[in-house]
Amino acid sequence: MKKFYYFSEKSLNFLEIKHFKEKAIAVFIASVLLFSSILFGIFYLISNLSSNDEYLQSLKKENLLLKDKFLTLSNQYVRLESELNTLTGISNDLRLAVNLTPVSIEERKLGIGGSNQISKLYEDLGSDISDAIDIADKVLRKFEFEKVQYEEISSKLKMNNNLFESIPAIVPTEGRFSSESFGMRLHPILRINKMHNGIDIINDVGTIVKATGKGKVIFVGIKGGYGLTVEIDHGFGYQTIYAHLSTVSVREGQTVSRNQSIAKSGNSGLSSGPHLHYEVLHNGQNLNPSEFFFDEYNYFESNLSN
Repeated sequence: MKKFYYFSEKSLNFLEIKHFKEKAIAVFIASVLLFSSILFGIFYLISNLSSNDEYLQSLKKENLLLKDKFLTLSNQYVRLESELNTLTGISNDLRLAVNLTPVSIEERKLGIGGSNQISKLYEDLGSDISDAIDIADKVLRKFEFEKVQYEEISSKLKMNNNLFESIPAIVPTEGRFSSESFGMRLHPILRINKMHNGIDIINDVGTIVKATGKGKVIFVGIKGGYGLTVEIDHGFGYQTIYAHLSTVSVREGQTVSRNQSIAKSGNSGLSSGPHLHYEVLHNGQNLNPSEFFFDEYNYFESNLSN
């Protein structure tokens, strides 16, 4: 086998290289591996850069699509805000219709709130995105405010419907009466000036007497000079009294409707002749019953016909 030598500076002589073949092969393999690793690294780097560029381009395209959709949504919110502003006027009209005070501009601004800080959190995304978020938040606050207003209107309307059903609103019986009989007068029997807390409707004994509004019967019985009497609590502070009756067709605790027959007129108690004594009270204060006789009382009539 051919031998290989190298010059040694220490011994100043040529020395034989032992196992030269094995060492040469090892060096060759190491060089090949190193070179292959370098080539693979370069290829991976180039490939990765190319892939990242495609990924970035894809992200940019997707971002543009999202931004376009976001701006479209923002325009829809602008139109929605315009419609909400229209509903504001309708809301105030409805408040007036149900006897509520309209919401002033100052109250509305206070209820909705001023400028918000949410959009500032997204300023890095650009002014278009920031403005769109600001509009969306503003519309949401307006919607919540109007929702509260309509809930209040709905609640008031329900209460009004109950009030309209309950408030005394019709003449309780047939006969002749004078609205001027309410107030101070000379008592026809006692012959002294005395407050007359209701009006007298003159008719024959046995004439049907009807409840003038929805309510609960709270008293049936003899009540001093009033004779046989029925009292009804209509709620909302209203009460009515029907006196000098001959017969009664309701009982205490019973719920009655407007226009429902509750008794028949008579001449019981301290009475100078057949008639119905009728009173209307609100929060304990006697009012002139004739002020509750509406010409268009059919509007208030219940479905019960007696």
